[in-house]
Amino acid sequence: MSTSEEQPRPGIRQRLSKVVSDGKAYYQRSPRLQRFTWQGKVGPAFLWTASILSLVVNLILIVVLVVVVRYVFTLRTMIQDGLINGLYENFVLMDEANITTTVEVATTIQVIDTIPVVFDLPLNQDTEVVLVDATPINGATIYLNGVAVPLDLVLPADTTLGITLDLVVPVSQTVPVSLDVPVNLSVPVDIPLQNTELHQPFTGLQGVVSPYRDLLSNVPQSWEEIGLCKPALTHWFCDLLFAD
Repeated sequence: MSTSEEQPRPGIRQRLSKVVSDGKAYYQRSPRLQRFTWQGKVGPAFLWTASILSLVVNLILIVVLVVVVRYVFTLRTMIQDGLINGLYENFVLMDEANITTTVEVATTIQVIDTIPVVFDLPLNQDTEVVLVDATPINGATIYLNGVAVPLDLVLPADTTLGITLDLVVPVSQTVPVSLDVPVNLSVPVDIPLQNTELHQPFTGLQGVVSPYRDLLSNVPQSWEEIGLCKPALTHWFCDLLFAD
């Protein structure tokens, strides 16, 4: 074990004081550095410091501007073509679209109605009739031994007579109808959305997107469309800064 005690390390304040004192001593030993800095005059020192700061700030701003301009055209293309134009065109297509489908109908319809029946019924057939009452026949003629004898006859009730019917019977009747009718059919459906209540929301969405679409359409698509870069004097400089 060492008998000597360890020396404590200097604190931050002591180290900073040493750095400042060393820098001051180096400045005092360098005449060249003194010519370009303080020289004991406030005005030149302020102007020199302000010029250096202005140059540094301008360089930083120029670099930032170049970087932003290089990406602004890409962002413009992404926003207009990928988002704004896509939304606007799809809203137009949705408004012009039709709902086209086929609806299958399988049901039973109950029909309750009356049907008028009107027609002429022709009759032409032999039949027998039965007298319900005694029927007199006046001025009949009978033949006895080949001699015609006129006389009056009375046919008793329930006498059966054979006759031939040849006539047209008009029929006019109303017939009640109660039916269960099965229905199975395919119904094609074609509904234009412009004729529905969705037309107004679609046109409203087009109106919301349209101002941004018109605004972005006026933004240059590349640095070659910038007015400042079109003259030949500045074209080469813009090509140097913005061209890939």
